[in-house]
Amino acid sequence: MSTELHYPKEWSDLNVVLCHDWLTGMRGGERVLEILCQAFPSAPIYTLLYNRDAVSETINAHAVHTSFLQRVPGITKSYRNFLPLFPAAIRHMMPPEADLIISTSHCVAKSLRPTGKTRHLCYCFTPMRYAWCFYEEYFGSNSLKAVIAKPILSALRRWDRTTASRVDRFVSISQHVQDRLRMAYGRESDIVFPPVDVHRCTPDETTTSECSFDLVVSALVPYKRVDLAVEAYSRLGYPLKVVGTGTEFDHLRKKAAGNVEFLGWQTDESVLELYRSCRMLIFPGEEDFGIVPLEAQACGKPVVAFRKGGATETVNDGVSGVFFDEQSVESLAQAVEACASTTWNPRAVRQHAEQFGPQQFIDGLTRSVTACLQSEHHA
Repeated sequence: MSTELHYPKEWSDLNVVLCHDWLTGMRGGERVLEILCQAFPSAPIYTLLYNRDAVSETINAHAVHTSFLQRVPGITKSYRNFLPLFPAAIRHMMPPEADLIISTSHCVAKSLRPTGKTRHLCYCFTPMRYAWCFYEEYFGSNSLKAVIAKPILSALRRWDRTTASRVDRFVSISQHVQDRLRMAYGRESDIVFPPVDVHRCTPDETTTSECSFDLVVSALVPYKRVDLAVEAYSRLGYPLKVVGTGTEFDHLRKKAAGNVEFLGWQTDESVLELYRSCRMLIFPGEEDFGIVPLEAQACGKPVVAFRKGGATETVNDGVSGVFFDEQSVESLAQAVEACASTTWNPRAVRQHAEQFGPQQFIDGLTRSVTACLQSEHHA
């Protein structure tokens, strides 16, 4: 994050252990971990896998402890194939006794077992996505993989629910995830929105040229539904730039018309310039929260989003964007036309995003940390 944050003074006296699923790149989860690394500069990090070259120096400055999976050659590129071994890997990790474990989890980090009287606060991006939701999106297109995965995922769900007892207090990233966590674990949770770097993501006040293209920034995997945007824009004819890589890259590029341009991976600086110069951001998938739409809004740009999941909590309909109600090409195309015909106030769009800044994240997490340390030990 590009501005100084104010952490509570009492945090400096806490002995904290951090836990993250894996460290193989810098995405939204790792940006959250970065803030915690700044807050607790001496905290060790426990993680299944670690690629030093793929994460920031803020994270690399900490002592990082990995699981036995780290010894598998090429594991950081093929780790998803080892999903059935993740429970054993986290089970064999033994953190020292501390005042508090803070796990940032979307898979197994929340299952790290505390030692002694250590309290455990889990900042939950989602319960294990592979096991509890998006089954068809991950496995449905491959019938053999689906048959093999079914009993494995059933066992993972049982294990995942059982090990939720290792957490004293859960924090969800959105109401959408809070509902999912309640369904999966039978546990209540606080809600603290993830931090959006509104100090870095700002409008370009110097630009005077008319915005000539629309934008998608996404991993190119099935559940993100980038295919809807590609098909809609192939029909509409408006220029669309698509940032991202993934298993769907070649398939999407083959089906796209000439007005749809695939840019592949881009640096943070390049993405920021694209936010600033686009006409609107298209967000066609169902997400747990969604940092990208808020980064675009912080740059003063409206968002066209599917009316489900985290976007319903981060896009202000009519003020900072437009929703579409069905994941269909027709519904998305209608929303794009509605957004294009609306005169947007960039200042109002940005003001909406400013509610999700990093200091708001710290202030919310402070309340949850205090409650966790004062509550009765759950595990």
